[in-house]
Amino acid sequence: MKKRLVSLLAMATMTATMFAGCGSSETASTEEAAAPASTEEIDAEAEAVELPEDTGKVLNIYCWNDEWQTRVKDFYPGYEEVDATHGKIGDVEVVWNITPSTDNAYQNNLDEALIAQPDAAADDKVDLFLVEADYALKYVDEDVTMPLSDLGITSDVLSDQYTYTQSIVTDSNGKLKGSSWQACSAGLIYNREAAKEVLGTDDPEEVQAAVADWDKYNETAKKVADAGYTMCSVNDTYRTYANNVSGQWVQDGKLVIDPNVDKWVDDSMALIEAGAEDTDDLWSDDWAKGKRPEGKVFCYFGPAWFFNFCLDADQDGTIANQGGWGYCEGPQSYYWGGTWVCAATGTDNANLVKDIIVTMTTDKGVLKDIATTYADCVNSKEVLSELASSDEGNLDLLGGQNPYEQLAAGAETVDLSNLSKYDQGCTEEFQKAMKNYFTGNATKDEALDMFKTAVHEKYPDVSVD
Repeated sequence: MKKRLVSLLAMATMTATMFAGCGSSETASTEEAAAPASTEEIDAEAEAVELPEDTGKVLNIYCWNDEWQTRVKDFYPGYEEVDATHGKIGDVEVVWNITPSTDNAYQNNLDEALIAQPDAAADDKVDLFLVEADYALKYVDEDVTMPLSDLGITSDVLSDQYTYTQSIVTDSNGKLKGSSWQACSAGLIYNREAAKEVLGTDDPEEVQAAVADWDKYNETAKKVADAGYTMCSVNDTYRTYANNVSGQWVQDGKLVIDPNVDKWVDDSMALIEAGAEDTDDLWSDDWAKGKRPEGKVFCYFGPAWFFNFCLDADQDGTIANQGGWGYCEGPQSYYWGGTWVCAATGTDNANLVKDIIVTMTTDKGVLKDIATTYADCVNSKEVLSELASSDEGNLDLLGGQNPYEQLAAGAETVDLSNLSKYDQGCTEEFQKAMKNYFTGNATKDEALDMFKTAVHEKYPDVSVD
């Protein structure tokens, strides 16, 4: 394990975004690999587990922001806050190791800690760490993550979760190696006042009809531009196209640009030329102007975490603060993001780690509290069904609209068959290269060449010809 992680960290030093090869691919071909274990076999293993008594006096949790920390502080029974980076659960000290994701800093810091794990002092051992979908496979396919079955967690405990949230963190042996409290299906979040002005209505069903596919979306975008608005940034729509591709970025060792991603480029350029979309970078000040009415932005694309983290509902004068957003599915169903909780191999607090994972990602009371407190879309079919059928699911920032039926339906349709270890790197390099085209600094062919060069530098084993 340590040797493989050292190799992965070396790769990270050379590249801004780090993905590692699947551990099994280093030692065996697909034909030679053993068949994945069945659910019944894994459950039998889990039922036979007898965890050793916890000996750790410190529980080290690695994450990149305070989202998970806030949920644990608010809803994990018995958690006591000490300060911004410390807490207590019983007589165990909780240490939050928070490193922002900027410039890959979080992964680099985590990797260093995991490399040191076998020889680390008891108080320094990593116990829990978080991963995102774009790079989950890097950790899931390595020994640094414990199968949940090794903690004695059986499939029935996790049976109310959405399938896709488990697929992301299942290794090549069929072992589930993480769990999430979130289900991040996503849609189109539109400015109600703009919709009334441009479409004559802000009703979600009628707005959905105006953006039901990309042809209708592009027609509506031009109407939006004629009315003096910008539809959104081209980067807002990228994941919707990219989540609906027909194949992986790399196939048989060769880079493949999917037709749906290529369509994103052509559609985006047409809307830029029509003045209907702009090229603002996600999270930039210019991109954020649409949070306020004077920004004249028609929509954003995002999941439920977008409601809470991105729309500034607590700030006077924002559209969200005035209950001015609406929600619909948009041109294609898709998902964006999510956070998974993984148990670190070598933890000396396995019982506590197990209880935190089970409580925070499967307890329906806790999940409902998270949803109603933070407008989150939680990873429970039963809880989302309850929210969809009651006023508890009505959101003030959406003008009282209840989005949970749509979010739940979207979570059922997420398809991860084309997820791969190359997603984060290829996505970032593709968007970076295409911005040169969108801003007139390169032709499309030149931008594609820039992308291929960047991919080859990042992944030398991938053919880009």
